[in-house]
Amino acid sequence: MDVTIEQQGDVSVVSVAGSIDALTSGQLTQAFEEQIEAGQVSLVADFSGVDYTSSAGLRALLGAMKSSRTRGGDLRLAGIRSDVFRVLEMSGFTSILKVFDSVDEAIASFNS
Repeated sequence: MDVTIEQQGDVSVVSVAGSIDALTSGQLTQAFEEQIEAGQVSLVADFSGVDYTSSAGLRALLGAMKSSRTRGGDLRLAGIRSDVFRVLEMSGFTSILKVFDSVDEAIASFNS
């Protein structure tokens, strides 16, 4: 799994490529934590490159969402593939996280 981070204004875009599982979720959690600790609490997780997530990936998202919201920010998801979306939907994550088709839409949602 690869994680890259790009600042777009006040929003940190965390782009993920590959599979998120017990072996790789720590890397994602660390990326989110580093952004939040640096005061970057408006986060977009670009999942367009994610082909699989286990419950470990869901825990990483939940932790980032809670931490960012506690500090006045939020976590938005963008570009989710259909197989991964089904996992998020079945686990109830689509009702607690805002999901967007594109990163640009997710970024724009912070200003609306």
